[in-house]
Amino acid sequence: MSSQPTAGGLPKYSPTLLQAREGEIGAGGRSSDQGIKVALFGASGFLGKYVSAELGHNGFMAYFANRGDDLEMRHLKLPFDLGKTRFVFYEPRDEDSIREVIADADIVVNMIGKYYESYYPYETKSFPYVGYKKNYSFEEVNVDIPEKLARICLDMQVDHFIHVSSASANPDSRSEWSRTKFAGENAVREIYPWATIIRPTQMFGRGDRLLENMARFSRWYWSLYLVDGGKSLTQPVWVGDVARTIAHIVDNAAAFEGKRVDLFGPKEYNYLELAEFIDDCTRRNFPVRDIPYEWARPAAELMQWRRQPFVTPDLVDQWSEDFLPPLGSAEAYANQDELVTMKDFGMQPSSMESIMYQYLQRHMKFGHFHYVDGYH
Repeated sequence: MSSQPTAGGLPKYSPTLLQAREGEIGAGGRSSDQGIKVALFGASGFLGKYVSAELGHNGFMAYFANRGDDLEMRHLKLPFDLGKTRFVFYEPRDEDSIREVIADADIVVNMIGKYYESYYPYETKSFPYVGYKKNYSFEEVNVDIPEKLARICLDMQVDHFIHVSSASANPDSRSEWSRTKFAGENAVREIYPWATIIRPTQMFGRGDRLLENMARFSRWYWSLYLVDGGKSLTQPVWVGDVARTIAHIVDNAAAFEGKRVDLFGPKEYNYLELAEFIDDCTRRNFPVRDIPYEWARPAAELMQWRRQPFVTPDLVDQWSEDFLPPLGSAEAYANQDELVTMKDFGMQPSSMESIMYQYLQRHMKFGHFHYVDGYH
């Protein structure tokens, strides 16, 4: 990637992925060979499929860590040319399987995450004869696994490690998810000091757990409940922008050793404004109800047991606090040199309004056909 130095010494990177790099084979793009192998952990998640698309379209070789059925991740092959993907079964608690995934990879990207703690049933001797034990906790997913990956990368002499954290990472947060994200960052830095830490705000896009989750909730329960009236602030970023940023870092990883990359959208909203935006897009006119934090958390204790829950106690904790970039504003980032943002890549964050209508319209009561003449 070409660059121009800034006053702070950090190059300002332009998106030149389609330009031939030294040692690259091919005409560029999907059918070229960048000569870089990337091991992806957590690629089956929301962010992972976008990162896979960016890497595949630009000629990278990808090693996918897969702990499910071999067909669960086959859609991730599509952006890549033939022979550019390698799927390896692994178990996060088995270090040998992790080493098998990494193999001879040049770069490892950790996108493993879970917004709720998973449980599994076991038999008990008394009524109701079934209990639940915690399977993967926030502590294990956000701290132990990243720490293990960093240690293995160091031992295997992997050139670079990219760890996706969160802008809400804070040791003093109400949310255990946010607290463990902060602890995970520190664990990674202690073992692998030159790792790149990615800190996005809440991400939106097709199938997200922010706007689409709120739209699905309103369809199921004919209303939307906002913690403390939805007064907390958030500054969501499009998942495609986050994925493109990660692809730029992969393309020139040495320039970002030890850097923290803060990614955020162009505008901040409170949750009430998000609810109004969803209602404008879906035309459902659902009532928005205020629920105090003290009532929301006990209700979430009950609702968390459904599959892929709409709400959990930890999500309530997150919604009760601001979810903003740590420095607060784009101007604050412009006046410092330590932290990297999209502007250092020549990118402008995409607005929520320009992206999400096409995805939210499917939540209309009769679909968009009901509002267009000529279909009836």
